[in-house]
Amino acid sequence: MAKPGARAKSAPPIRITLGIDEAGRGPAVGPMVIAAVALDSRTAGALTRAGLCDSKTYGAGDDAHAIRSALALQIRARARFVSLIEVEHTEIDLRVVRNELNVLERELAVQLIEQAPGVDRIIADGKRMFAALGQRYLHFESHDRAEERHASVAAASVIAKVARDQRFAEIRARYEPALGPITGGGYANAATRRWLRLHVLRYGRLPDEVRLTWPHPYVEDLIGSVRPPPPQTDLFS
Repeated sequence: MAKPGARAKSAPPIRITLGIDEAGRGPAVGPMVIAAVALDSRTAGALTRAGLCDSKTYGAGDDAHAIRSALALQIRARARFVSLIEVEHTEIDLRVVRNELNVLERELAVQLIEQAPGVDRIIADGKRMFAALGQRYLHFESHDRAEERHASVAAASVIAKVARDQRFAEIRARYEPALGPITGGGYANAATRRWLRLHVLRYGRLPDEVRLTWPHPYVEDLIGSVRPPPPQTDLFS
């Protein structure tokens, strides 16, 4: 019981942070997903205690996907705001040819920020890539490995990763009946190279979802060098 005349301690103010992160920038197959999640400080603490951390921490495979999916449900139920944008492999190719992949990510971050409600902080993963947005938005910060230090960014990484994995599962379902089990997550690793080469051996071309601006030397003996699409130009410029 408080002593007479003593002031009751006030609860700390609730602050809202918008976190931004992506999944699927590096794979040779499939889309990239960028997500934004707004968490208030109390929810951020509760989700952290429930096991929320950087999506990569959970590893790979079905068990890891199940953990992330369960956390994604909690995030969607408790966050102030959740949104994501899926970027198809064709758009990624066009922007890579122009050396604009970082520009694309900044454009997508702006779209997400403009959709979001008012927040106290905005934090994006990627210090140099997103630093320019600090001139556009008050309380904007960009940090490397931000998902390891900020719950809202970790939440965005989970939302993005779950969506990216679901899209890759659809790609697997399309090809596995003919090619057998597909592993590797679409990243440029030995497992991915094996199933892409098997596809080329059977059909004489790479799958539709492959990013042509990523190197594919492991099929050059079958179909020659893989060239990315030329950048589009404005005919009236």
